[in-house]
Amino acid sequence: MKNELDNKFVLSVFDKICKHGEKQGEEHILEGVKAFTDLDGYTIFLEDAQVKLRFGFHNQYHFDYEKSEHLEKFQMKLISIEKGYS
Repeated sequence: MKNELDNKFVLSVFDKICKHGEKQGEEHILEGVKAFTDLDGYTIFLEDAQVKLRFGFHNQYHFDYEKSEHLEKFQMKLISIEKGYS
């Protein structure tokens, strides 16, 4: 996840949050990371209290965060979810 965001990784994390996370309305939350989609399902969102990731059509993505250490912690949460759930 250094320069390019791996679409398979993002989709896998999203799937694991939806399968193992707590459902709250249209959102699922696991290990402090919230996962949800837009109305048409083409764009997924992964976010915690400090970072928002929008991942959409044609693998376009955008991170929204204030400090680089926030992004690093967020990435570690995603890796933890990816490795910790089957």
